[in-house]
Amino acid sequence: MQSSPYHKLLIYQLLPRLFGNTNTTNKTYGSIEENGVGKFNDINDTALQELKKMGFTHVWYTGVIEHATMTDYSVQGITLDDPDVVKGRAGSPYAIKDYYDVDPDLAVDIKNRMGEFEALIKRTHDNGLKVIMDFVPNHVARTYASDVKPAGVHDFGQDDDRTKAFDPKNDFYYIPGQPFVVPEGYNSGGDDFNSPLKDGKFDENPAKATGNNVFSATPSINDWFETIKLNYGVDYSTGAKYFDPVPPLWHKLEAILSYWAAKGIDAFRCDMVELVPFEFWGWVITQLKGVYPDILFIGEAYNAAEYSNYLNAGKFDYLYDKVGLYDSLRKLTTNAPDATTWDINRVWNHDCPGFDDRMLRFMENHDEQRIASEYFAGNAWYAIPGMIVTATLSNGPVMIYFGQETGEPAMGNEGFSSNDGRTTIFDYWGVPEHQKWLNNGRVDGGGLSDDQKKLRAFYVTLLNAVNNNEALHKGKFYELVLANQHRGGFDERIYCYLRYTDQQRILVIVNFDRKERQLHVILPNDLLDQLNLSGQKEFNDLLTRSKYISNDIRSGIDITLPSINGILLSF
Repeated sequence: MQSSPYHKLLIYQLLPRLFGNTNTTNKTYGSIEENGVGKFNDINDTALQELKKMGFTHVWYTGVIEHATMTDYSVQGITLDDPDVVKGRAGSPYAIKDYYDVDPDLAVDIKNRMGEFEALIKRTHDNGLKVIMDFVPNHVARTYASDVKPAGVHDFGQDDDRTKAFDPKNDFYYIPGQPFVVPEGYNSGGDDFNSPLKDGKFDENPAKATGNNVFSATPSINDWFETIKLNYGVDYSTGAKYFDPVPPLWHKLEAILSYWAAKGIDAFRCDMVELVPFEFWGWVITQLKGVYPDILFIGEAYNAAEYSNYLNAGKFDYLYDKVGLYDSLRKLTTNAPDATTWDINRVWNHDCPGFDDRMLRFMENHDEQRIASEYFAGNAWYAIPGMIVTATLSNGPVMIYFGQETGEPAMGNEGFSSNDGRTTIFDYWGVPEHQKWLNNGRVDGGGLSDDQKKLRAFYVTLLNAVNNNEALHKGKFYELVLANQHRGGFDERIYCYLRYTDQQRILVIVNFDRKERQLHVILPNDLLDQLNLSGQKEFNDLLTRSKYISNDIRSGIDITLPSINGILLSF
């Protein structure tokens, strides 16, 4: 595995709606007044400096663009959304209502909401961090209507021929002659929520196709029924593609990306990219990089068979590695009977051949269950070996989800998001263990327990080790499991590899087992010859500062590795 031309990104994902919220009420289906909400302004210089000290290079501000909500902003001139097609009191950040505006929830002065977001962009840059924001290309809210779009911009669907199920010039897909039907049994906003629009109906005739490729007027409650699928020129009834001439939708989305890039956005995290043809991505990313050559595109992807299309023809800089490394590490972290570290080999050797450095690695994000939740590991410390691998396996990006570093378990029935081990993206809510670090806005960790402070210190040490050691952020990779598989202490719960440059070598060893291991680690002769290594060597653990000695590196090194732990041995 060769070194990467990319600089290693260390990404901190946060939802502004939740990040700065100090309200601890947490009433199920609570309103914005009852449960509170975080603001752009809460992400202040102090908070950003703390993220910088942790080692992060980028902040992903999730849920910034205006989306459909049950909160009434009609007094501020914002059209009220029908709650029957909104998920949760706050609404889904992925049901975009106006691509040229930001969420009014996040502003102190709603009329100046864009100014407050622009100030956050500047503040982030001033603190030495770069800004990532969402781009949601596959679908929009059923109530989409931009009230601040630039002059001359036509809304999605404004020029559509609604008598046709498909037309390459249409922005949406239609079900002619059939009105949209709200899924039966949807109780928008919960039992206590009352609104004159809450009647189980939504006026949409003809019905439009739903975001998760449901071409029916009657999507189910388990579908993305609050969203409308966008039409990139693919006739899903035949599979035919109509990309020449370029469909009108492509130009509209290129204009939206350019609008945000001009405000100083450094990277876009693109939602569900495989539901959008890679031909569009190759076209639009080329357009954007022609003007903003340093801008980055990160794609949420789940089909390893399509990775090469989206990285090569689609021009993405990075893709999610969820179905590979995340799924493998989750099994190891939960001590699943079929878990094996050979699955880690499969990821870089089979799923991502030749582009391992372009895969974004994580153990938490807004879609996944919290490590500390009873639905995952039940203990935040069990992530230690997995996080070491996540951060050091390759030169590709690493992402931490806010609250992960304080062991947030995501307990409670938030509303539309039930008690499922995930922090809600649909509801107004406080994130309790994160709030202890927030400490009523002082952002000093004053409410954390000693155990939480130690956990956070582990993440700080790990991320800064990655940042400060070139072997970990731009080095080559040599897998050592094969050379050690028949030696003392090694089995399918141990993983071991070397990261190295001409100037530095770091031996990475992790133990996913629930028991301490006595290991004798061998570096193969061809590797020792390549690196010109012999004689006595001292090893320094970058995580604990412990020292190990090998009297003869060609005879190996003895390591005592605690359960569910790992080491980064620099030598």
